[in-house]
Amino acid sequence: MKYTILTAVTLLLVTLNGFSQNEGINLKYPDTKKVDTTDVYFGQEVKDPYRWLENDLSAETEDWVKRQNEVTFSYLNQIPFRDQLQDRLENLINYERMYAPERHGDFYYYFKNDGLQNQNVLYRKQIKNGKEEVFLDPNTFSEDGTVSLTDISFTKDGSLLAVQISEGGSDWRKVFVLKSRNKEQVGDTLHNIKFSGMAWRGNEGFYYSSYDKPEDGSALSAKTQYHQLYFHQLGTPQADDKLVFGGETTPRRYISGYLTEDERFLVIEAAESTTGNELYIQDLEDDSSIRPVVKNFDNEHHVIANEGERILLLTNLEAPKNRVVEMDFSNPDPAYWQNLIPESDNLLETSTAGKKIFASYLVDAKSKVYQYDYQGNMEREIELPAIGTTGSFNGKEEDSEVYYTFTSFTYPSTTFKYDLTTGKSEIYAQPEVDFDPDAYETKQVFYTSKDGTKVPMFIVHKKGLKLDGKNPTLLYGYGGFNISLTPGFSTTRILWLENGGVFAQPNIRGGGEYGEEWHKAGTKMKKQNVFDDFIAAAEYLIDQNYTSSNYLALQGGSNGGLLV
Repeated sequence: MKYTILTAVTLLLVTLNGFSQNEGINLKYPDTKKVDTTDVYFGQEVKDPYRWLENDLSAETEDWVKRQNEVTFSYLNQIPFRDQLQDRLENLINYERMYAPERHGDFYYYFKNDGLQNQNVLYRKQIKNGKEEVFLDPNTFSEDGTVSLTDISFTKDGSLLAVQISEGGSDWRKVFVLKSRNKEQVGDTLHNIKFSGMAWRGNEGFYYSSYDKPEDGSALSAKTQYHQLYFHQLGTPQADDKLVFGGETTPRRYISGYLTEDERFLVIEAAESTTGNELYIQDLEDDSSIRPVVKNFDNEHHVIANEGERILLLTNLEAPKNRVVEMDFSNPDPAYWQNLIPESDNLLETSTAGKKIFASYLVDAKSKVYQYDYQGNMEREIELPAIGTTGSFNGKEEDSEVYYTFTSFTYPSTTFKYDLTTGKSEIYAQPEVDFDPDAYETKQVFYTSKDGTKVPMFIVHKKGLKLDGKNPTLLYGYGGFNISLTPGFSTTRILWLENGGVFAQPNIRGGGEYGEEWHKAGTKMKKQNVFDDFIAAAEYLIDQNYTSSNYLALQGGSNGGLLV
C-alpha cells in the first residue's frame, strides 16, 4: 500500500517540478488488441472492444498487466525526487495509532499500530489493573503478511471469540473460535464464508452467512448469487450447520443476522442490492418461527435496541433522512410504528451505549452528535473539538462511559472517553504526527452543478495560498452506494499539501450525505448527475483560480474509479 500511495503522489508532484517536460521522456505504451464485442442497451449499440481483459485468469491479461507496469516504472524510476518523497512519506506514516476500545468480559480490547506495521494489532487491557498485552497480532499470521484479521465477535460474557481471517485479500474467509482466557482454539476452522458477520447465541454457537462454495481456481471471479444464514453449533462439523434463512425457500442476494443485546431476538436483514432490505425477527426465548416485519426492499430498517418486546429501529421508511421508531413485537406492522426521534433536515445515524441512543447527524457532511434516552428525550449535544467526523459511541447497556473517535483533514484520528452521566469528554489517546496543523486551512464551499443543484465541497491547502491558477490540485470523489465522504485524516494528503498541493473533496450525488434522495439522484437513469457534479467541481476550482486543467488531477477508487 505504501508504494501504491507513493506512486500516486509522485505522479501528481511531477507536475509541480516540471520533470516530464524538462527530461523529454517519450512513453510508448504497448498495443492493446480490440475484439468485436457489442451489447445493446435501451436500443443503442455499445461496443466493448476490451471485454477480453475481464478474464483475470488468462495468460493474455497477465501479460498485458506486466507490459503496462514496465512502461509505468520505466518512467517513475527516473524521477530524481522520488526517493526524497518516499523518505518523507515513511516518516509521516510512522506514528502510533490507537482505535476506540470496547469492553468484553474483564478486558478492554482495542487495535493499535506502532506506525509502520502492515496490519493493526489487537491489544487488551485488564479493567481492574490496567495491564496491557498483545492479544492477536495479524502480522504473524503468515510469513509474507498476506493473511489479515477482518472481523472478531465476542460472546456476551467475553469468554469466547470468533475470529475471521482473509488470505491474500480474498472475500472468502475462514473463521476459528478461541477462548479469550488463553487463546486456545475451540473446535474446527470454518471455511468458505463470505460477506458475513458473526453473532453469538450464548456460548453454544453463532450465526454467520455465506454463499455456495466456488469451484477450485475461481474464488476471485465466481458468481455469488444467493446468500444463506447458518447457525454453527460449537464443537460440531461445519457440514452439520443448520440453515436458518435463505436457500431455495427464500433466495436473496445478501442476508445478515444479528441478535439484540439481551439475545432474545434474532434479527434478519435480506436484500437484493446494496440499498433497501426486508426485515425479519425471531423470538429465541420460545423458539417461535421467523416473523416477517417488512417484506419489500423499498427502504432500510435496522434494529438498534430493545426493552423486552419494545423494539427500537432506525429506518428511512417515510423518512429519507432516517428516523428512530419503536415497534411492539406482538404487533410489528410498520403502520403501527411510533416516532421516537423524528426525521430532521439532516441525515441521522445511531449507536447505543449505557441505554442511551447517540444520534449522529451529518450536517453538510460534518458530524453533530446528540445523546437521547430510550424514550426519545434529548439529553444533550456532545461537544466536539472542531468541524470533522465522529465514529464509534458503541458500548453495552450497563456501561457508564463510552469511547469515540474524532478526525478531520488536519486532525489525526483521536480517541476520546465520554462520561454518559456528566456529558464530559476527555482525550484518551492522541497520536503525534510530524506536521504542523496550523499551517493549513480547510474551507467548505457550495458550487452549482449542471442542473442547478447546490453541491458542497471541502478544500484544503496551505495558508496564504496564491490563487493564480497554477496550484497542483487533487480532486477526489466517489459518488455511489450511499457512501458519504466526510472530513478525515490522511498522511499521504499531508505530503501532498506540504508540497504546495490543493486537496478538494466534493460531496457529489450518489453518496449518502443528504439521505436517500441524494443517493438515488446519482443512480440508474440519473447516474449522469454524478459525473456532472464532479465536472462542475473541477470547473469551480478553475473559475476561482485555484488551479487549471494543466494542474488538475482526478482520483477515485472502486466506484470512484468509474467516476474518474
